[in-house]
Amino acid sequence: MESKQLLAEVIEPTLTFLGMDSPAARNLLLGTAAQESHMGRWIRQIKGPALGIFQMEPATHDDIWENYLSYRPSLVAKIEQLLCPGFSKVEQLKWNLAYAVAMARIHYRRVPKPLPEADDYELLGMYWKEHYNTFEGKGTLLEFNHNYERFVL
Repeated sequence: MESKQLLAEVIEPTLTFLGMDSPAARNLLLGTAAQESHMGRWIRQIKGPALGIFQMEPATHDDIWENYLSYRPSLVAKIEQLLCPGFSKVEQLKWNLAYAVAMARIHYRRVPKPLPEADDYELLGMYWKEHYNTFEGKGTLLEFNHNYERFVL
């Protein structure tokens, strides 16, 4: 996917709808998509469980619903408006871009640490590594920076 279209047509409207829009959130999600799926090249992780442009694992998805959203009914009401009836939520991570954006943003929203400055790509990468990929994950800051430059800038 072309990053400017993903930003303008999916990320910004979804974040605005959720009331969670900011330049830092936008850039962090763009960087996450660039790193995790090369901006949509992979819809399902090769040799792994992760799904969609943000490569969210079903266990992470379910944990967000169980331990965060279950305590926020007003946010659940908004997210349910993004869902397509008749399909499982987890499966929608693969093809429902607005839902995938919402879940990735909420994943970051659960972190008590504030988002970095919007244009500090190194700090955005560090935030991604610590809170999305984790230090046990295979992704590196060098890869994040390279993929941000390659797919976003």
